[in-house]
Amino acid sequence: MMAPLADRIRPKTIDEVFGQKHLIDKDKPLYKIIEAKQIPNMIFYGPSGVGKTTVAEIIAKTCGKKLCKMNATSATTADIKQVISSRGTIGTENGILLYLDEIQYFTKKQQQILLEYIENGEITLIASTTENPYFYIYNAILSRCTVFEFKQLDSRAIIEALMRACEILKDETGCKIVFENEKTVEKIARASGGDVRKALNCLELCALTGKQAFGEIKISDEFVEETSHKSAMRYDRAGDEHYDIMSAYQKSMRGSDPDAAVHYLARLLEAGDLPSACRRLMVCACEDVGLANPQIIPIVKAAIDAALMVGMPEARIPLADATILVAVSPKSNSAYEAINAATQDIVQGNSDPIPRCLQNKHFDGDENKNKGQFYKYPHAFENHYVKQQYLPDALKDTVYYKFGDNKYEQQHKNYWDKIKSQN
Repeated sequence: MMAPLADRIRPKTIDEVFGQKHLIDKDKPLYKIIEAKQIPNMIFYGPSGVGKTTVAEIIAKTCGKKLCKMNATSATTADIKQVISSRGTIGTENGILLYLDEIQYFTKKQQQILLEYIENGEITLIASTTENPYFYIYNAILSRCTVFEFKQLDSRAIIEALMRACEILKDETGCKIVFENEKTVEKIARASGGDVRKALNCLELCALTGKQAFGEIKISDEFVEETSHKSAMRYDRAGDEHYDIMSAYQKSMRGSDPDAAVHYLARLLEAGDLPSACRRLMVCACEDVGLANPQIIPIVKAAIDAALMVGMPEARIPLADATILVAVSPKSNSAYEAINAATQDIVQGNSDPIPRCLQNKHFDGDENKNKGQFYKYPHAFENHYVKQQYLPDALKDTVYYKFGDNKYEQQHKNYWDKIKSQN
């Protein structure tokens, strides 16, 4: 049985890899590491179909290491131990390179088994993940690895892969691959969403089922769209349109336009970008509605959880509910502005010692002439409030939070204005 086209065209050297020039150009760190054949433990972070596995295979071949591939979604502790036990056997003289795909699915115990061996150099680990490694991989592993981020391929890199694949198909079938026009190959590239494997699979299917005559296989625009199940020009996840749609989605909710917000939500979901839709929706609920309707945060979180639980296509329903709710809710960015202002002070070094009354200690050294914590317990006073200093001395009169002009925040403002005026 013939291997898929994506495997048959897989690059054999680092110079043949499509895209990722920010990592593998000759003056970039990863290229120099491979050239020196001194391979550290690494984490490859990025979406599917962008070359992570290919680069790992090239590294193993270049360095003469035995490549052991494992997927964390199905691998067991016994599988890890079997790789470890193969040290010192025939073929492992130059060491073992363990390529562990989707490492975020490994438990802490499974990752800990690897620690001893990757530290002493007996096994070189290259772990790949589609999730942010700083959130999903245990620190013990993360601190011993160098992280390289692989990016979605742009259309030019995918077109380069497609044209090389056409030459392979020509050699295999004896027929030249002919596109209806120059835009046809671009449609395949754009419909792939930055995934070269998806683009090659689409091309192979088109070639296998396309019209063959006079030594040519003709691929039409219409057939490309039918094969990819998406409009090729609708969404380029690797290009500016991806960020434009996400921006338009959030700005439409912020601008209280439910119709536009639902439109851009539909475009994101039709492109298969459920994670971006969920993230932007949650951010907008917190940043743009915020304290004007604070109950919206758990409501939107529940809608997102429901969407992720049921998956597409039903996920569009709770997300539409939440999107419209965010769009029609009153707006306030007061908390957003407050945390930004506070963060700016911290970054600029404006953070004196914490006031004595707030410190978590009850002993004063001999150098302190005014001994005592002097903390006033608010619940011991009328209205559960008493005036005392909470900010450090250098910032004691700073105002970060300013009440929004919406009904909810103004109710709180009126209450506290009244209570604090009595002190």
